[in-house]
Amino acid sequence: MYQGIAFRTAWLVAGNAADAEEAAQDGFVKAYRALWRFRAGAPFKPWLLRIVTNEARNRRRAAGRREALALRASGEVVSGDAAPSPETALLGTARREELLAAVNRLEEHHRLAIACRYFLELSEDETAAALGCRRGTVKSRLARALERLAVDLGETA
Repeated sequence: MYQGIAFRTAWLVAGNAADAEEAAQDGFVKAYRALWRFRAGAPFKPWLLRIVTNEARNRRRAAGRREALALRASGEVVSGDAAPSPETALLGTARREELLAAVNRLEEHHRLAIACRYFLELSEDETAAALGCRRGTVKSRLARALERLAVDLGETA
């Protein structure tokens, strides 16, 4: 049930598929071993994603990599039956790459907040639980990250 989002979370942190796959798998194993510490009644997904995030972060640090974070675009739904023109598709791809490059330039805590909230579509509460911080911290990180993205992309905030 949580395999897809665990992999995407690990991908956002680790930056490559091989490390993300291993981090997600190790995260599931660690979560299973720590089930006795899970608070009954608490949401499971943020707890699991926090374990996966920590595992992916540890892998990234251990490897000493600081390569650019590559995000897989989830399948975009095109309205109507018509396929976009090649020019439109090229502009969309260029804009997406520009946005992802700008997200990659953010500090890690801002990048993770953006990734959890907008790429993984977690709620603010789930993002806070996954990142191990308060909801207000998530809100402020998102606000600052969005301001920096707007400036970086040359748009008015």
